[in-house]
Amino acid sequence: MKKIFQIFALGAILVSCGSDNQQTVDQLISSGDLNALRAKKSELFEKQKVMESELKKLDSVIGSMSGNENLPLVTTVIANPVKFDHYLDLQGDVKTKQNVLIYPEMQGVLQKVYVKEGQKVIKGQILASIDDGGMGSQLAQLKTQAQLAKTTFERQKRLWDQKIGSEIQYLQAKTNYEATENNVKQMQSQLGKSTIRAPFSGIIDNVIKDQGTVVAPGPGSEVFRIVNLSDMYIVVEVPETYLGSIKNGKEAKVYFPVLGDSVMTSIRQTGNFINPGNRSFTVEIPVPNESGSIKPNLSAKVQLNDYTSENAILIPQSIVSENAEGEQYAYVAQELNADNEAVVKKMIITTGKTQNGYVEVLSGISNGNHIIKEGARSVKDGQKVKVLN
Repeated sequence: MKKIFQIFALGAILVSCGSDNQQTVDQLISSGDLNALRAKKSELFEKQKVMESELKKLDSVIGSMSGNENLPLVTTVIANPVKFDHYLDLQGDVKTKQNVLIYPEMQGVLQKVYVKEGQKVIKGQILASIDDGGMGSQLAQLKTQAQLAKTTFERQKRLWDQKIGSEIQYLQAKTNYEATENNVKQMQSQLGKSTIRAPFSGIIDNVIKDQGTVVAPGPGSEVFRIVNLSDMYIVVEVPETYLGSIKNGKEAKVYFPVLGDSVMTSIRQTGNFINPGNRSFTVEIPVPNESGSIKPNLSAKVQLNDYTSENAILIPQSIVSENAEGEQYAYVAQELNADNEAVVKKMIITTGKTQNGYVEVLSGISNGNHIIKEGARSVKDGQKVKVLN
């Protein structure tokens, strides 16, 4: 009925001015007067605008009188306080402090290699031995001399305690015994350098020198690389603006794109130095590695918790608009009746941090408000709407 009335009204207007207008337009087209044609077009355009305005008024009055007003349809979300954790997104690389090259401490032929690549070893385990060049035989002779010196000293001491013999004989025996003992210890220390041992528990990542190779202390003579994968950590550079919010113990989410795996951990240490080059400080994050799949220098995406609110009101960031004065606002459905009809209220809001498409509202919206979601871009302040949900 409503549409029929609109068509009838439009037809009546067109009939009232149609024949004269059509004749005039035809005459103007025949005349070829460009300025007159443009003027006529503007005149008709203004009439069209007036007609559309009149139709809207009629539509509104008809809807009100018939009780079937065609209200815009919207959906809403209810503002409920929730815990909000905000995270700072950063990039980092996996590191370990126990990733070292093992060098020989003496020169000689690599006589025996006892381990292979990928083998797990414990601290102090023998990894390889170097030909000692006869030091073992020399040590045996020194031990024999030390035993004789010890026996001589003990006898001289017993005689001296009984006041038999001279003091000089006692002192000479004591000095000789102590000197031979020191020689034995020095030789044992030198001979110990012919054995290469694991400095810590870990995995032999690389056997660099083959058995039979001549090795010597110094650069270029690495024999093994040993890595401990149980004490892994990530170092990230954090902008200095977050110095007050990034603290030890804060939660950290770590994602490894190559592995497709994530771990939850926390900040172990924050740096005490601001890098003047990029105005940042370092943060160290331990990474559990029970499976051993995480390797040194592996890239990781890190999220550090820099803000938490226990009772935050979050709304979709997409429904927040901004006016000419730079104020942010959202629409709220008020005076909701039994027929789910409500009145739109424009609320000026203050927003905080955003995360995953949601923004925290610091002021302007209260707990329990019905915030317009679908249709938020097409409604106006004071407009009556119908809420679908």
